[in-house]
Amino acid sequence: MKKKVNKIGVLCSGGDSPGMNAAIRAVVRTGIYNGLEVYGIMRGYSGMVENDIIRMESRSVANIIQRGGTILKTARCKEFMEYEGRKKAYENLKAREIDGLVILGGDGSFRGAQTFSNEFDIPCIGLPGTIDKDIAGTDFTIGFDTAVNTAVEAIDKIRDTADAHDRLFIIEVMGRDAGYIALHSGISTGAENILIPEKKTDINYIIESLLEKERRKKLVNLIVVAEGEDFGGADELAKVIKEKIPNLETRVCILGHIQRGGSPSCMDRLIASRMGYHAVECLLEGRHNVFVGIVNNRMHYIPLNEAVKKKQRISEEWMKIVRILAT
Repeated sequence: MKKKVNKIGVLCSGGDSPGMNAAIRAVVRTGIYNGLEVYGIMRGYSGMVENDIIRMESRSVANIIQRGGTILKTARCKEFMEYEGRKKAYENLKAREIDGLVILGGDGSFRGAQTFSNEFDIPCIGLPGTIDKDIAGTDFTIGFDTAVNTAVEAIDKIRDTADAHDRLFIIEVMGRDAGYIALHSGISTGAENILIPEKKTDINYIIESLLEKERRKKLVNLIVVAEGEDFGGADELAKVIKEKIPNLETRVCILGHIQRGGSPSCMDRLIASRMGYHAVECLLEGRHNVFVGIVNNRMHYIPLNEAVKKKQRISEEWMKIVRILAT
C-alpha cells in the first residue's frame, strides 16, 4: 500500500566512503524539487537517538559534491541496537513529522533500518556506501572506485622506490571480508601476487614463485594483500618470507585509511548522484525497505533484508590473469 511522504531524513552510518556527500546532495535537492522537507541527521543513528537533526535547504549542500567524507558525519550507535534506543529515535522523528528515511551505509546499517521500519512503520531506503564493494545486489558501491584509484596511485609510487632498491614490497589494502580493492588495484599495478579473503593463501606457492623470480634476476616484486586474507595480513606474510628468503630485501606498507579519504572520482560522483535521486523516487513511489543498486547499468531495488555482505566466489580467470601477467 502506497504511503505518502512529506518530510524525509537522510543519514550516514558505519564507515565513511568517498561519494557520500554527492549522494546527500542528490537526496536533498531531489526531495526539495518534489516539494518535500528534507532533514539531515548527524552522526547516523546516534543523531536520531540524540535528536541531532537539522533542516536542510538546497544551499546546505552547495559545494560538497567534490568533497570526501560526509558533511553529516557518521558513527556506530550501540543504543540504537536496543528497542528503547530505537523508540527514542522514533519519537524524535515523530516530533518533526519525518515519515521517510534514506540511509547511506552497509549491510549492518541496512539491517538496523529494516528492524526500525518494521517496528515503527517508517519507510527506509538504503544507499550502498562502502569502499569494499561487498554488498550483494549491486555492481557498484559508493566509494569503491575512488578507493581503488587511491590504492593504485600509492602502489605506483611504491613500485618506483622498489625498482630503485631491488626490493619486495608487500602492500596491504583494505578489504576485511572482500578482496575487490586488492584484486583491482593489484592487477592494475602489475602485482606479482594478490592475496584476498576469498582464496586460501598458498604460502609455499608464493615462496616458490619468489625464488624462481630471484633465479631469473627479477628482483622487483609487489604483493598486494587484502587486510582480511586468511594468512594474517602483510606483516605476517613478511615474517615468513624473511625467514624463507633472508637475502630478499622485504618491506611492508599498509595503506590504511588513506583509501577512505580524498575527493571522489567521477564514477563515484555519478553513481552516488544517480542512487540519491532514485532513493527519493522510491519514497515518492511508495517503495518500502529496499536499497538502491545498479546492475548492468540499470537501477535495481533489493529488499534491505537481502543486503548481505558478498561472499561470492571470485572467478579463477581473474587469478589466472594475475599469474600470467606477472611472469
